[in-house]
Amino acid sequence: MGNAGYRIYTEIQRPDRAVIDLFKGLPTPNINDNMNRMFALRGLKPYNKTPLLGPAFTVRVAAGNNLLFNRAIDMAQPGDILVIDGGGFADRALCGEIMFTYAKKRGLGGFVVNGAIRDVEAAEKMDFPIYAVAECSNGPLKNGPGEINAPVVCGGLAIMPGDILVGDADGVVCVRPEDAKEVAEKAWKQNAAEKEILKMIEQQTWDRSGFPKKLADQGCEIIEGSFRR
Repeated sequence: MGNAGYRIYTEIQRPDRAVIDLFKGLPTPNINDNMNRMFALRGLKPYNKTPLLGPAFTVRVAAGNNLLFNRAIDMAQPGDILVIDGGGFADRALCGEIMFTYAKKRGLGGFVVNGAIRDVEAAEKMDFPIYAVAECSNGPLKNGPGEINAPVVCGGLAIMPGDILVGDADGVVCVRPEDAKEVAEKAWKQNAAEKEILKMIEQQTWDRSGFPKKLADQGCEIIEGSFRR
């Protein structure tokens, strides 16, 4: 007999590390721009400056409960990013300094929490990437149910086990492994082009004539003078 909503899948399909590393050093806006600006996780904030990069190891928990979160820390492999779907519930923290420290000791790649954390000062000082939607002093309960390595929702986006997550000061983006090589190639080209624009700004040679042309092409009415009732 099955037990829907209370299951653990013991294995995930991780992308090759070489594919994941294609995104090392790429800003998240460049990555998301090349996925039609549809794959940024919303409402999450970073709690330190440590960059995040790795495959998603997904966990769905009942509101304010971290039993499966704790189990997942022991199941995940070094480099895995624990993505915790707590439903955005912010009245109890799902993790704090002890869990941060233990996960870092195990070599995990970070936490992305659709819920609250605590021990914020400790998080800010750690060389371990932590993203969450809120902070709260209330501690978690340690009950089920929940799921490990099933699809979850975090930041308004469906996250699958093995998806590639990239995080920096601008937030977290999710890359489907089947899209990774093409997205990375386009994002690096955009990154190089933006660096050229910054040089042109410094040299005062950036041609901005395309903006008024686009307005004209779209039929924007230009009225000489100020607005009058």
